[in-house]
Amino acid sequence: MEEHAVKSAFDIRRVIGGLFTVYGLLLTAAGAAASDADLRKAQGVNVNLWAGLGMLALGGLFLWLSRRPADPARSGQAPADGED
Repeated sequence: MEEHAVKSAFDIRRVIGGLFTVYGLLLTAAGAAASDADLRKAQGVNVNLWAGLGMLALGGLFLWLSRRPADPARSGQAPADGED
């Protein structure tokens, strides 16, 4: 069981999800603190806010997916004959 815990800690989905979440938080904070001059530069669209929210959603999806096993055959069931 300890080997599974070590492997899941370094699951690439967890690393990517964590990075997207952290960067999403930073961009969302920058977008929430945007000035009127910043919004005029982007033609009235708060790009940092929308990009940050998108990154938060993607990071959350990756973190949610990292809770599931990467290899379903290793979850205790052997593959049936003829399956890889």
